[in-house]
Amino acid sequence: MKLAITFKIDVQIMQWIGLFEKVTRAKAKDCFIFQDKICFVVLKGHLHKALGPNKKNITKLENLTKRRIKIIEYNDKVLSFIPNVLAPLKVVELKREEGIVTITGPDQKTKGLMIGAKACNLRGYEQIVQKYFPEIEELKVI
Repeated sequence: MKLAITFKIDVQIMQWIGLFEKVTRAKAKDCFIFQDKICFVVLKGHLHKALGPNKKNITKLENLTKRRIKIIEYNDKVLSFIPNVLAPLKVVELKREEGIVTITGPDQKTKGLMIGAKACNLRGYEQIVQKYFPEIEELKVI
């Protein structure tokens, strides 16, 4: 089962980016829909600005868009970017060999949430990572 994440920029996405930048004063690098959430990728160092005090900006955006919001901080190093994509799930260790990144979670429950039913979550995270790091062929959770 292939999970489709649409990375195409359309009018709706452009409106969400404009609203996001107006509310948060943070620069959005990208925006897409993943698991019924609007996901914004912000520049490195802009995460706290995007969240706002006590995550006030997230709450405001969720009320305005009537959708759940996820903010991912971009990092140009893949092993630093992957934990940002998986957040708030905790990553214990990452290993990269060839085009495969192996993720170690802290416990079975977290690993299960990373993988999801029929590996749906993991394949979605994989698509997000591959958009910015096309050399990554696969994510594995152990």
